Amino acid sequence: MTQQTYFDEIISREGTDSYKLKYLEKVCGRTDVIPMWVADMDFRTPPFVMEAIEHRLRQGILGYTCTHEAYYNSICQWNKEEYGVDVTPEMVSYVPGVVSGIFLSLLRFTEKGDKILIQEPVYHPFRLVPEANDRQVVMTPLRRTADSFEMDFDQLRRDIRGSKMMILCNPHNPAGICWTRETLQELAHICAEERVLVVSDEIHCDMLFNGLRHIPFASVSEEARMNSITLQAPTKTFNLPGIVSAHAIVYNPDIRSRLFSFIEGSDQDLGNVLCYDCTAACYSEAGREWRNAMIEYVNGNIDLLMSRMAAECPQIKPIRPEASFLVFLDCTEMKMKQSDLIRFFADKAHVCFNSGHMFGPGGMGYMRMNVACPRSIVTQAIDQITQAFSN
Repeated sequence: MTQQTYFDEIISREGTDSYKLKYLEKVCGRTDVIPMWVADMDFRTPPFVMEAIEHRLRQGILGYTCTHEAYYNSICQWNKEEYGVDVTPEMVSYVPGVVSGIFLSLLRFTEKGDKILIQEPVYHPFRLVPEANDRQVVMTPLRRTADSFEMDFDQLRRDIRGSKMMILCNPHNPAGICWTRETLQELAHICAEERVLVVSDEIHCDMLFNGLRHIPFASVSEEARMNSITLQAPTKTFNLPGIVSAHAIVYNPDIRSRLFSFIEGSDQDLGNVLCYDCTAACYSEAGREWRNAMIEYVNGNIDLLMSRMAAECPQIKPIRPEASFLVFLDCTEMKMKQSDLIRFFADKAHVCFNSGHMFGPGGMGYMRMNVACPRSIVTQAIDQITQAFSN
């Protein structure tokens, strides 16, 4: 099978307990829609991942399984080769998902009533997790630019006062922004001055387009290195979110000791029997080759979406992502209430996207679309949107 036919293959998710199918009706009120809302891929999980799973299953006993040298080494080597940063095994701890890593960091370093800063519009668990744990969420807005969003440092300096923690999305979800080194350095300086610990969600760091390179927050300055927790995972890039595997990287010895002892004491440091082998398989040369091919294919889907929307439906303006397979659609020129926008896409275009309002006030008038699927599905979705718009 060629790379093209590999990603073109349509794989039915029916009867597999797929989240994106099971909750379609709850999300958009009907099931006769193309599900492009949940942030997983419709590509077959890479063969080297399946081989790692099969190898482990052949042992015949699914007992308690420890982290192993290959797991740590793969994370350290990947970070060195991909991002030019030095990570040692003692700086790494397994966590049961990036959101769980945020939750554990929140519990360890903040108290009920503390202020937690997020930059909206942003991935909704950044708000939901602190709120569910009786923290006060402070939402500072990103500033809309002609093509995307940027940090408004004047506003951020006002809003950050009194906060105990900031949750950073790097690269940004839903807008797909790769923050520049200068932006991250300024952010690090502000947070250090205000004594605000930064938790950096970098789950989309391996999916950058057009030659861009991810810049880890902790790498931009000594202030960032000593005042941050980095959360990574292979699960988005290599389409194995059902294999729950993520990891925290912490450079500051004091922060590391406090967090890792809390993770261990909470019995959250032991992954499932498959996750360590799968992580090591992803962070390999085979993983790099598959990732590069996937990025090229998804970028083609984005090119198709951008060109056709500009030509056939200019009132819907996709923000071209610099990273990730998620595309934030600016629909503000349609001049619809958010509820009407949701109904337009579901009832008229028969596609299911995430409503922008879930990402915060700055997401009103937007929708989020997942294009990590065969090109024929993207084409069909575009056809249905343009037809609905013309009608």
